[in-house]
Amino acid sequence: MPSKAERITGGLQGLLVGDALGVPYEFHAPEQIPSPELIELQPPAGFARAHDGVPPGTWSDDGAHALCLLDSLLYRGRLDPEDLGRRLVNWLEWGYLAVDGQVFDVGIQTRTALGALYAGTPALLAGPTGERDNGNGSLMRVLPLALWHEGSDAKLASDAMTQSRITHGHMRSQVCCALYCLWARRILEGSGDAWTDAVETFRALYPEGFEARTELDTHVLPPGWETARGTGSGYVVDCLRSARQCVVEGNTYEQVVKAAVRLGRDTDTTAAVAGGIAGLIHGVQGIPARWREALRGRELMQPLLQKLLGHVAGAT
Repeated sequence: MPSKAERITGGLQGLLVGDALGVPYEFHAPEQIPSPELIELQPPAGFARAHDGVPPGTWSDDGAHALCLLDSLLYRGRLDPEDLGRRLVNWLEWGYLAVDGQVFDVGIQTRTALGALYAGTPALLAGPTGERDNGNGSLMRVLPLALWHEGSDAKLASDAMTQSRITHGHMRSQVCCALYCLWARRILEGSGDAWTDAVETFRALYPEGFEARTELDTHVLPPGWETARGTGSGYVVDCLRSARQCVVEGNTYEQVVKAAVRLGRDTDTTAAVAGGIAGLIHGVQGIPARWREALRGRELMQPLLQKLLGHVAGAT
């Protein structure tokens, strides 16, 4: 079984590798995606890759935002929305924690929120709050919070929701971030059924009558949700469910992230969200060495990973 350090390393690298794997296949319909054995960081010859000119093995906004969150947590010692907001603006303006300093993929809601931040809007008021403003931009970055966090389940869930508000203020996005973090925590704790335990924890934290509980029961996990197949879209609920579907049906890290890419559409984010969880389950050694070694930007990731592992070791 992987050690806790191997799981944490696997979670962070699993997110980044999944993101990089999905980048060239983004925006394609499922029927346009190559067969699993052909899905690699370098797509097969003749494939009309997205983001042409971006070298294979490059993470996108998903990975950069996750590292922005991790760097902020390690520097401030707590979730500081204003600090995180400034780092996200620096990513957009200057390529902070982007591979080669190049920004090539920005979600509509994220750009709107970062524009508001740049103009002086407080971080917790920057994220759009309409029901149609439920893209997966806050979910894609939140995993480092669960890897770093030492507080109670209630505090973890609350912080996950808070960080969402910087770019995605609707309660539905907040709920998905909290549930994902609780899922990751239960895996780290060795739960035999981490997803179910996470859902039960969320329901205990937010009883009926709370807005968060209503969102969970009405939109995130309504009756019969288990029979609906994920489609790999950019909608935060579908992204979370698609990632869980891939994790449940895959026996290895590689199977999980390739299944995420095979869904098409928002391939980088689905594979990042699923890959982070698969990395926690299988540990860093479960991520194929060919992908770990080909991941670009490791000079950005490695110092933050070492600080994270030191923080976790110090906490225990």
